[in-house]
Amino acid sequence: MSIIPFAIAWYFAENPQILKLGTNNGELITPPVTTEFSEFSGYDSFTAENLKELQGHWVLVNLTPGNACGAGCEDALYKSRQILLMLGKDISRLRRATVLFANTGTPALSADWLADGHLLKLLAAPTLQAKLEQITGQPANEGMLLIMDPLGNLMMKYPAGYDPYQVKNDLTKLLKISQIG
Repeated sequence: MSIIPFAIAWYFAENPQILKLGTNNGELITPPVTTEFSEFSGYDSFTAENLKELQGHWVLVNLTPGNACGAGCEDALYKSRQILLMLGKDISRLRRATVLFANTGTPALSADWLADGHLLKLLAAPTLQAKLEQITGQPANEGMLLIMDPLGNLMMKYPAGYDPYQVKNDLTKLLKISQIG
């Protein structure tokens, strides 16, 4: 009987991928990827005027590769809006943004998307695109979500088709222990 606990411990030491450590639902980006304020530019006049909102706030970053926002992108933007509304009293600590990867021409965006008064539409500099491809390990997926802390570090990612309740749980924990933003 005394050998069984040692055998179980040895098994888990040899196969650490079996255990899920931590209580987070998203995948931590280790080490966090630092972004510079100069790597973002506004797509429209609203974003250009409110670009300073990225500093000092937690930011939900939706990725929009290509020149169009497809069904996955539209779903992710809707979910990020719902997450913002679910946060209640912490709504003022969070911002929403989408990063556009349009290298050629102007992106084809829906009228609802353009009229969203709380969504910052950002154009990514080539250095930022390279950093995002480093995070995802491939070209960015439509509908992927990243969390950026108030210091500009991309620190957590969620795959396309993420569950907004899991993101809300992670954000609630982050905002509760955060001393900044």
